[in-house]
Amino acid sequence: MESNLYNIFSEIDIRVGKIVKVQEFPEAKNPSYKLDIDFSDELGIMKSSAQITNYKIEDLTGLACIAVVNLGKKQIGPYISECLILGSINKEGKVFLLEPNSDAKLGDRIY
Repeated sequence: MESNLYNIFSEIDIRVGKIVKVQEFPEAKNPSYKLDIDFSDELGIMKSSAQITNYKIEDLTGLACIAVVNLGKKQIGPYISECLILGSINKEGKVFLLEPNSDAKLGDRIY
């Protein structure tokens, strides 16, 4: 069983990115932002919708992040989300984005 779980996890492509653009997403069912995340020249910029409105737009822009990039596209209202930004959620529902080490480069794979 352990080997099978490792194989499943190893298929998930988790990468280091940087949030380069943040927009309000008023059409979303739950309060959300639309994000453009740069994953380097290899992967380019991918779009994501995230319920992380406990952050201010100006604090998110330029922030290094970690995201799953190979889950496929997901329609969220009128928006297509292409990756899933990762974070933890506390008991009050507040989200804390996972951030890479300062030496990590855009596009680096997380293992």
